[in-house]
Amino acid sequence: MKRRDFIKGAGLAAGAGVVAAASNLSKPAIAQERIPMVIVSTWPRDFPGLGTGAQRFAQRVSDMSDGRIQVEYYAAGERVGAFDAFDEVAAGNAQAYHGADYYWKGKHPAWAYFTAVPFGLTYIELNAWIRFMGGQELWDEVAGEFGLKNFMCGSTGVQMGGWFNKEINSADDLKGLKMRIPGLGGDVMAKLGASPVSLPGGQIYENLVSGAVDATEWVGPWNDYAMKFYEAAKYYYYPGFHEPGSMLAVGCNKSWLTSLSASDQLLIEAAAAMENDVMMSEYNAKNGQFLARLIDEQGVELRRFNDDVYDQFGDASAEVFEEVRAHSDLANRTHESFLVARREVGAWGNLAETAYVAQRNRVLGV
Repeated sequence: MKRRDFIKGAGLAAGAGVVAAASNLSKPAIAQERIPMVIVSTWPRDFPGLGTGAQRFAQRVSDMSDGRIQVEYYAAGERVGAFDAFDEVAAGNAQAYHGADYYWKGKHPAWAYFTAVPFGLTYIELNAWIRFMGGQELWDEVAGEFGLKNFMCGSTGVQMGGWFNKEINSADDLKGLKMRIPGLGGDVMAKLGASPVSLPGGQIYENLVSGAVDATEWVGPWNDYAMKFYEAAKYYYYPGFHEPGSMLAVGCNKSWLTSLSASDQLLIEAAAAMENDVMMSEYNAKNGQFLARLIDEQGVELRRFNDDVYDQFGDASAEVFEEVRAHSDLANRTHESFLVARREVGAWGNLAETAYVAQRNRVLGV
């Protein structure tokens, strides 16, 4: 064979190989790579912050994978009820939920620590605990008991104390109140004689207007304005003792998650981490302006819980924590780890951020 003919033949063969490879890539491989991911949520569709943040996370997973992960998102009530999201994912009927993990405290009290607990951690403190002080490992342990793997995926920051139809001048004023308040905060209210009620967000307004509940907490000015609570209650109390830095979560079915490639698992974790930052930024940007609107436009009366009432919250919280610790070794270890973070990160915060803001505001006359 002549050298020229050999080179020509080799070139044709190589070209045919490239065409064949391209043809194979364009057909079954991509179709086989498509990964369905159903996300169910505890929030109403398009609800500011909570709902839109969950939807933003779902869209981000789709966008980051160039549509390869085919996400179907269902708001509360569209596929299952808000409080059924956990079981839907644990059973493998959906791949992930977005919600507040303290909703599941009836399944194990340690879940509460991974949203918010009374006199607990702020957003900054929670992030430090979860990422660098053993919080994620404890979260993995409790989630693993239910076949889940969870990631931080948003925060509302420090929440308001709630909406009341009467002034709260002493802990006695709480007795007999039916109040929508979930998590361990609800247990604290029960210790003080109130009747805590756990309602998903989409049902609070109607219950408050009808008188089925006398008071409610929800989130803060931005969300509370959207819910129009000012139409049903006059007094808006702060600061909330019950949710000082409410962390939201994406909970994935662990068997499904670990069946993915390592890069796809990291993609989902990265999308959640991004939303964790974005949502908190949005709440900080919006709460101030909506607080002004509640006061100036709607005539809401802002009230601060006095020290006597707050002390009663503290005493009742201590009782609730003792009951949590007695539940199980895991609950006790979670609480002990939480205490270390609250002490160590909190001490630094007092010396740094808290001290600075107090001095800045003093100098500026704020």
